[in-house]
Amino acid sequence: MYLHFPLYQPIHFHQMFFIKRYKSAIMLILIISALQTSAQQAEDLHQRVQQHSEAIFNDLVEVRRDLHRYPEVSGKEEKTSAKVADYLKDLGLEVHTNIGGYGVVGILQGGKPGKRIAWRADMDAMPSEEPDVVDFASEIEGVRHICGHDVHTAVGLGIANVLSQLKQELQGTVYFIFQPSEENYEGAKAMINNGLFKKIDPQEIYGLHISPWPAGTVATKSGSVYSHLNSLKITFKNEGKKDALIEDIKEMVSGFQNVEADSKFWDFRNLEDPEAGLESPATVFTNFLTVSENFNIRESAENITMSTLINTSDKKLMDSLPGKVRQKILESPYSSLLEEVVYTYEKITVNNDEELTFKTLELLADIYGKESVVPVYGVVPQGRGDDFAYFQQEVPGVYYFLGGANYESGVISMPHAPDFNVDEESIKFGVEFFSSVLVDRLILR
Repeated sequence: MYLHFPLYQPIHFHQMFFIKRYKSAIMLILIISALQTSAQQAEDLHQRVQQHSEAIFNDLVEVRRDLHRYPEVSGKEEKTSAKVADYLKDLGLEVHTNIGGYGVVGILQGGKPGKRIAWRADMDAMPSEEPDVVDFASEIEGVRHICGHDVHTAVGLGIANVLSQLKQELQGTVYFIFQPSEENYEGAKAMINNGLFKKIDPQEIYGLHISPWPAGTVATKSGSVYSHLNSLKITFKNEGKKDALIEDIKEMVSGFQNVEADSKFWDFRNLEDPEAGLESPATVFTNFLTVSENFNIRESAENITMSTLINTSDKKLMDSLPGKVRQKILESPYSSLLEEVVYTYEKITVNNDEELTFKTLELLADIYGKESVVPVYGVVPQGRGDDFAYFQQEVPGVYYFLGGANYESGVISMPHAPDFNVDEESIKFGVEFFSSVLVDRLILR
């Protein structure tokens, strides 16, 4: 018997429709399954981060207290850097020392190739004759950790410890930068000039500073978090009537200040004020420009030079001021004497990457709760800053304020205050928060 099998049998419309719906359903199931797997993987990883952070917390407290007892000022961090290097070596990291002074870099290679991320912690202490306020007081006369860099270092080492436990899952490389000489604003630039970014090539960089927000919180925003500080210099021909000129120009330049004398702006404690502070949409710490009342006057046979410091929340305000001052003088009786109006010094300020700021704050809110993330609307004034800004000129990144205060216990972690103190629980929170950030950037993104 001869059987005929046609090479082609037409598929009816209802059959095609069923096949398409079947394929779509299979794809949807696969997508949902992948998302569920990814979500479960993320939850498991962040739980492991928290568990290990808890396990090493007491050891990190001892590390911090040892650093606090034996502080070293900018450029003298020899013993501090040796302790950091030894800790990183014990974790199995590749370690480089003496970069830009006593800078240390630890390199953690993940189990798989991927993104390259840097974490920075500063190590130096400050001169201080005030008595310490903790039982583990500084044993170095005239030197204290009153800016929290002992905490920053302990947190950085803790993150390195946690991530080393997840090494095989990491997709990429983490560079741990322990920087000297932040207090004199020289360490970051020195490390860069000494070839830091020839040894490492991060695509993102992160760092923190302890702050008076409550322990268990983190705060930042995109763009600037510190104000801009420049030195304005005005030069005139010296042709007599100098006393009148000096007083009139002082008054003229001071007139550009837009903060009233009775404003809450002038009291640093108001940074935390619920109505006027940084976390209030009505903050007084934005859209400001101040002029120092201290003018430096220099006179020669040919010239009179006047200099003062300008502090502003907005770089556009800063950039526009010399032109406005020049125009004002040209409309005054001193127009024929004016030679130049220029900035002679600019303090570079932290500038957070918008996308990375949004993504990392969103992540922290998702994992640790919205209450752990403090919104920031203003900038820290009066020329405060951090030379982390030099790293951000090379690599996009984010700089955070880590809460270190415990108001119920009277611990107000205001950097540089004589009674500076920190709730040590902030070390654990810092390790948890930012280990999660780096894990997310390296594994889950």
